[in-house]
Parts: sequence; structure tokens; C-alpha cells
Amino acid sequence: MAVRHETELYAPLKKFFEQQGYEIKGEVRSCDLVGVRGDGEPPLIVEMKKTFNLALLLQGVERLKLSPAVYLAVERCREKKGAASQRWGSLSHLCRRLGLGLVTVVFYKTKAPLVEVLAEPEAPAGPARGGGRRRERLLYEFHERSGDYNTGGSASVKLVTAYREKALRVAAALEAAEREAALAAAEGAAPVDGGGPIASAGPVRAPIVGALPKGVTPAELRRRSGVPAAAAILQNNYYGWFKRIVRGRYTLTADGSAALLEYAAVSVSQSVADRRSSAEKSNMQ
Repeated sequence: MAVRHETELYAPLKKFFEQQGYEIKGEVRSCDLVGVRGDGEPPLIVEMKKTFNLALLLQGVERLKLSPAVYLAVERCREKKGAASQRWGSLSHLCRRLGLGLVTVVFYKTKAPLVEVLAEPEAPAGPARGGGRRRERLLYEFHERSGDYNTGGSASVKLVTAYREKALRVAAALEAAEREAALAAAEGAAPVDGGGPIASAGPVRAPIVGALPKGVTPAELRRRSGVPAAAAILQNNYYGWFKRIVRGRYTLTADGSAALLEYAAVSVSQSVADRRSSAEKSNMQ
């Protein structure tokens, strides 16, 4: 059966390489699939297309500047009749000559897809040349992401990058701080820098209108979110999620609230990771 979109190749390829010990993430700095296995190994890069063509070949050669472990992945359709589908031996030989690997995926109606490696990438003799800075950026983006939220081969869709994740963490922290401040105001307690209430001595007094500080400071959001660059994210406001109401204080916009709903899975996952990290630090102390 022929696939309609190259994104359909991602799931079986991800599972296949995870079984080889790789941690896999999709759409990392324009690479369809990136895998990391061990500190000393070069990153795995896989570029996918529905069929083998010149564009895929050129893309693979370009990726060799980042890593010697580059595979081209295409569907191997058993029903397709044509010269290209019958010349896998020649295509494998071509990939080996260029230092590329070749992987095919066969889809069935009633059983799991079959992933087959037709050619392993063969690194050229001698030390790798160039691409060091780009490879560092690729690995930095990979490690800064908390999970795999993108499907490799996606086009014209919003990708969950490391920067977007951090902005979501800041937005979630801001929403929580404003919610706590509103609750404190309703209960008549004084908020802590836009955060939670503090215990008051004696009877609770009625809140004074206009006495509560508006917005949340970057320092408080940095503490709550665990994002060191929280201040820069607020000031740049790349996505339009934040609004500065007075000097040094920010509030969440309607777009920011909508983003937290749109990327709820990312936000929830990151919150769980933050809580685990905080618990581990407490246990160590």
C-alpha cells in the first residue's frame, strides 16, 4: 500500500532506531529524524521521502556536513510497477558511494510495517571536515527539548522547538502566578510578588482596592519556570504571549492563554518533569 504523506514513515522508523538504542526526536533543525546514542557517537540523521528522488539524495549529501551517520528513508511499495522500484541494488550502491545509508519501509494492511536497511552509511577516510558549529547547534536543540512532540517530515506546521517549550513554561508560570494572585485578592491576603499568599498576623482585613501589585516580575517567573532566559523571552515576546503593563511586570495575553491550551500536552509534560526535578533536589538536601 502506498503512503499519502512522508510523515507516515516516521513512526516505524522511530521505533526501529529506538530498538537500536537511540533516543529519537523529529524535526530538529530541519532534519526529519535525529537520534542520539551515547556521548561519543555522532548523531543519527534520517531524511525521508515517499519515493527515492534527486532532491532526497542532495538533502542527504548536505546532512553529511553534520554527521557521517546519515540515512535516506523511502517507502518500498510492493505493488508499484516501475524501473525505480525494481533497482534497489543500484540505488544502494549509489548511496554507499556517497557515504549514505538507505532504509526502506514496507507497509501492510494487516501487520506492522517492515523496516529494512539496504545500505549502511560509510564514512569517508580521514577526519571529518567542517560542520562542527552546525552539529553543536543540532545537538543543543535536541537536548534542550523535553520530549518528541513533532512528527518527522511535517511541512507547514508549527513545530515545538526548544525555544517554544521554554516560552510555554514561562507562560504557564505566569498563568499560575496570576491565578494565585487573584485567589489571594479574593481571600484578602497579600500576594508575594504576584505569587501565592502569605500568612497574616491577626484577623484578615478586607483587601484595599488598587493596593495589589499588577503583573509578575521576570525574576519571579524565572524562579517558577526554571528557565534562566525568562526575562529575554518576556522582552522579545516572539509569539505575542506576554504584555508588559508597567516597568518590570508582565501579564499573559489572550494568545498566551490560547497557546497553553493548544500545547497542553507539552506544558503538562514539562510541569511533571519540573516537579520531579524539584522533588529530587529536596531529597538530596
